[in-house]
Amino acid sequence: MQRILLVEDSLIIGKSIKKRIENELSQEVVWLTSYCETETNLNHDASHYTLGLIDLYLPDAKQFEIVDLVNSYHIPIIVFTSEYNDKIREYIWSKHVVDYIIKTGEFQIDYLVSMVHRILTNSGIKILIVDDSPIVRKSIQALLKIYNYTLFEAENGQKAIELLDHHSDIKIVLTDYDMPQMDGFQLIEYIRALYKKHELPVIGMSSQGKKTMSARFIKTGANDFIEKPFVSEELYCRINQQLELIDYIEKIKDISNKDYLTGLYNRRYLFEAGGSWLNSLKEQTDTLTIALLDIDFFKSINDTYGHDAGDLVLKQLSRVLISFLNGHSIVSRFGGEEFCIVIKGKTPHECMQLFENIRHHIECLEITVNKHIAFRISVSIGICSTIMDTLDEMIKIADTMLYTAKNSGRNRVVARI
Repeated sequence: MQRILLVEDSLIIGKSIKKRIENELSQEVVWLTSYCETETNLNHDASHYTLGLIDLYLPDAKQFEIVDLVNSYHIPIIVFTSEYNDKIREYIWSKHVVDYIIKTGEFQIDYLVSMVHRILTNSGIKILIVDDSPIVRKSIQALLKIYNYTLFEAENGQKAIELLDHHSDIKIVLTDYDMPQMDGFQLIEYIRALYKKHELPVIGMSSQGKKTMSARFIKTGANDFIEKPFVSEELYCRINQQLELIDYIEKIKDISNKDYLTGLYNRRYLFEAGGSWLNSLKEQTDTLTIALLDIDFFKSINDTYGHDAGDLVLKQLSRVLISFLNGHSIVSRFGGEEFCIVIKGKTPHECMQLFENIRHHIECLEITVNKHIAFRISVSIGICSTIMDTLDEMIKIADTMLYTAKNSGRNRVVARI
């Protein structure tokens, strides 16, 4: 069980932070209000704390002793403080904290919640550091480890390319300019030939050229530039900014590709991605299957139990489909109560058995509305495993098979293999 340690003596602020994090991030927050209480708690069990949110000034620890206490248990810390000046700032960063937040009139809880979310999810974010200086690489690694990133390092552009080839899920590249074999500009040109700026952000680094170097990096294809030597706070801000942009773009893609009710892919994405899969088969000896699934007597469900019940059926059915189908499939809401699934890599007979299992599972599923109204549903499924020139042609064949299933009594699977 992972927990977040919150040390804050203000009842209003403490209550607000605890409520927001537990409600929005589903994380347990242990809220303590003093140095003494925190010391006792950590002495008892500190092993399950993944992050500490620490007020710098406490009534029983007025010299910021709370930071050293929590640091001694190797718990990453976000500090918040109502006082701020250069001396306090230098003290905070000297303690290698994750970040600090200044309390304002409304207090920056939104920023704090987003920062906590970032720290909790950073272990899955891979960052590549490219610099010919081992000292610089180790220094940057030490700074970024505090944020819990997964880190890779390379001494030049050529080594960086090898790492990118083996780790295509690297999210950000930090690269110096002046390196042997392949410099930073050449590395960026290679990256931009494969990835767009929002797909793999690059932050340039250099101590040369001053103002002109940043312009050269940006014109070459970098997303941002940071001049060496830099302060840790600036590095964190620039990396966080790029990660936030990636998140926003992915959210926009989700909105444009997903059905708002079920969370499944929509019709537009189905034809785009499914068509790409079909085109790739022309050069490979592989299989592709299209299935159309329709809920039997769906109109009567809406008429009898209401449209909220109909929406519940669509959502539960979507969860069933996702549970049965893996990454080698596209599951989409085709329209109304009809779903379209594209599967590659399975034989026609394997697909037939798979959809028979899905049909049977749905037949046994009990839908409960308003806690006391329960009913069952069934589906009819049409399958096409015959490779045609276009996805639309295969869907039409699957639709014909679906029509046959409906006319044969519903609640059955009919396939053209």
